Amino acid sequence: MGVADIVHSLNLKVARSPVGRWFRLENSGSRRERTGAFFFTEIRAGLATFFAMAYIISVNASITSESGGTCVCNGTTDDPTCDADTDYMACVQVVKQDLVTATAAIAALTTFCMGLFANLPIGLAPGMGLNAYFTYQVVGYHGSGSISYKLAVTAVFVEGFIFIGLSIFGIRQWLARSIPTTIKHATGAGIGLYLTFIGLYGSAGLGVTTGSTSTPVDLAGCALEYQGDADLCSEHQMSDGRMYLGIFLGGFITVFCMLYRIKGAVIIGIAMVSIVSWPRLSPTTYFPYTTDGDTRFDFFKKVVTFHKIEKILAVQEWNIGSIPGGTGEFWLALVTFLYVDILDTTGTLYSMAKFAGYMNPKTGDFEGSAVAYIVDASGIVIGSLFGTPPVTAFIESGAGISEGGRTGLTAMTTGICFFISIFFAPIFASIPPWATGSTLVIVGAMMMGAVAEINWQYVGDSIPAFLTIAVMPFTYSISYGLIAGILSYMLLNIGVWLIDKLSKGRITPENYEKREGWTWRMAVGEDDESEIDPTLPSTSASKPKRLTPLEIMTVFFPPWLTRLVVHRKKRFWEEDEAEGARVINSKEMRDDGGTVIETITTSEDGPSSSSKESSAINEKAE
Repeated sequence: MGVADIVHSLNLKVARSPVGRWFRLENSGSRRERTGAFFFTEIRAGLATFFAMAYIISVNASITSESGGTCVCNGTTDDPTCDADTDYMACVQVVKQDLVTATAAIAALTTFCMGLFANLPIGLAPGMGLNAYFTYQVVGYHGSGSISYKLAVTAVFVEGFIFIGLSIFGIRQWLARSIPTTIKHATGAGIGLYLTFIGLYGSAGLGVTTGSTSTPVDLAGCALEYQGDADLCSEHQMSDGRMYLGIFLGGFITVFCMLYRIKGAVIIGIAMVSIVSWPRLSPTTYFPYTTDGDTRFDFFKKVVTFHKIEKILAVQEWNIGSIPGGTGEFWLALVTFLYVDILDTTGTLYSMAKFAGYMNPKTGDFEGSAVAYIVDASGIVIGSLFGTPPVTAFIESGAGISEGGRTGLTAMTTGICFFISIFFAPIFASIPPWATGSTLVIVGAMMMGAVAEINWQYVGDSIPAFLTIAVMPFTYSISYGLIAGILSYMLLNIGVWLIDKLSKGRITPENYEKREGWTWRMAVGEDDESEIDPTLPSTSASKPKRLTPLEIMTVFFPPWLTRLVVHRKKRFWEEDEAEGARVINSKEMRDDGGTVIETITTSEDGPSSSSKESSAINEKAE
């Protein structure tokens, strides 16, 4: 028996087990099993997601520790930020080590729970952008901002509980579903460009581009000795060996592996670049003989270590009235965290779910959305107790999805890796950014396929979609892109609607009949055959039906709440047998080598298979 046969046999056994049915692996016989989801593929995809996300362990610690944490800075006129205060800086170093542990721990917990409960291949961790806002605008460098570190994590704590309430009652899901269709399509493409920008830019990726004094961005790629302030390259552009190492070994090799369907292509590329970058004498080393390089290498040499959280664990401060500038700064921080995080998470979860193929075109929602939002919100609360900025879904999850991840086993694998990294943080925190830069570019290219789904025929749809795509990378923010797209969509289409009404349909723009349309009214329930058409022209005699109170509840609230309140089911958390069972189809089940091994027929009574095929499966499994 060869390796392929062993893998096939184990995949089939896991699929037929309770584990396979819970995660809806292919060949599990589940009513809504996920095509292409195999046990070993999920493990490999989870590793890919982890390698793409591992940078957050060190990067989040580096950024957030610049707030000073709970360390007290008694600055002087000559040194207001205590940079020259050795005792203060020693305290900040302890905070940084605390944050390494805290980041890995909260990422491990939330990502594992996302996989186990929501069955989604999506990783979570303290969010990039959110941590920068937390550090530099709220707390300020070494505590020079408007509120203290303790009050900032208190605001994050409160935000998390608000999100839990919004998630339980389905408000976050409804907000996501009610985003216009064209904006949803554009979000995936915009995030693809955003990923590409991260992968190409400065110290976060390959270093091909960077900021500039004369232009917004400029060509970079200069060696370390030629970098000026803010990593700017004034000379010797495109001469850095690290950049070429990431492009060719981490980029082209990965793409060639993908072309020839070599499994683990992303992991191979990241691992090869990392290993080549570790020797200190190499010109492409991640540990140059500089202050930062020495610090990274000293941490790397520990290999195995555990640092318990000392200074930032559960330090919430509830005396909000003690803020020097009044409570306004606290509430401003809270509201900003709320709207930025809800748009960031919504855009990321929606795009990743669409990329993985989970979207329900009828309801405009994705599988496991309610649980996914609750896990995300709970992670924000727990993360604040660990002293971290808000936790959010990571767009780097696309690396695992592109590797074949389709179920929660992918996220659980990533979560386990983050847990291991708590003890092996020196290794995983030493994956250089140019090792993952090409991966982000590759995933960005894959996500750009969503552009083809945008309605380019009607300007009222196409312009907001384009603004969504463009603003995300240019502002380095998913939330700002969504704001630009939604506001422009509303301004354009509300104006067109008013003119249409006032002119009684006589004045309409070009291709008005080809618009996708938008309405807050979603399809009624997950399992209802009736559907409200959101694309009906306003001049049409056909109008969406008026919803009954029961239908309105089904539109706004998650299915579990409908089962509890309307149907008064005792086991309201369990999905109805009828939900999703109306579609009757026949589907061939294949192993990960593409061989047809069974045909599953799904009817209202659930899945079934022919006895001849089932016996063949049993014989092969044996």
